[in-house]
Amino acid sequence: MDYKLIEKLQTLLPLGYLYLIILGILRDGVFFYMLGINFIKFSSITDVLMSPIADLTRYPILLIAVVAINYALFLYNRFHVRSSHKNWVRSSIVYKKFWIKNGNATEQDFKNHIKNQFLNSLLVMIASFFLGGGIGFGITARDRIENNNMTFNHKITYDPGKSAEAYMIDSNSVYYFFVEKGQKNISISSTGSIEKVELINNRMLR
Repeated sequence: MDYKLIEKLQTLLPLGYLYLIILGILRDGVFFYMLGINFIKFSSITDVLMSPIADLTRYPILLIAVVAINYALFLYNRFHVRSSHKNWVRSSIVYKKFWIKNGNATEQDFKNHIKNQFLNSLLVMIASFFLGGGIGFGITARDRIENNNMTFNHKITYDPGKSAEAYMIDSNSVYYFFVEKGQKNISISSTGSIEKVELINNRMLR
């Protein structure tokens, strides 16, 4: 058993999750900023800690695409590591600067540089997924509200006999963010004040 690898994973996993939490906060901050809402005021510590998992499972197709791209990048990186002794790798635009700055570097130094390049690319890719999603979906939600082009897939019941169809923007453990049919103002209601939320137009069951 490789105990050094286990120790390394024990160190990296918490740091990786912390990175995802920070990105989740930035993603939600950007998304709600597009709608004029300071989401920190409406979030609990649980929402912050669970935001990476919520964001990664919110859009499965995008998640699969990002995982596939990163896996392809990993294979490409591994191929370069195994071919690090070949001239076409050393003289490539990506790695040529390394040898100019580090003329006395060893083969292992070069392999470590390639691995670090992969790690940096991975971090940038994940950050782009979170922040790009926040900006893109925030703009989409804002435009739908402004242009009254919303799809009312939910029915919210406040009290027995009082309900309304709604365009659900988002929700967390404390609040629902939605626009009622016939309105343009964003409503923010605590989960305790809402009796029931129905998904009335479920595209997966059509």
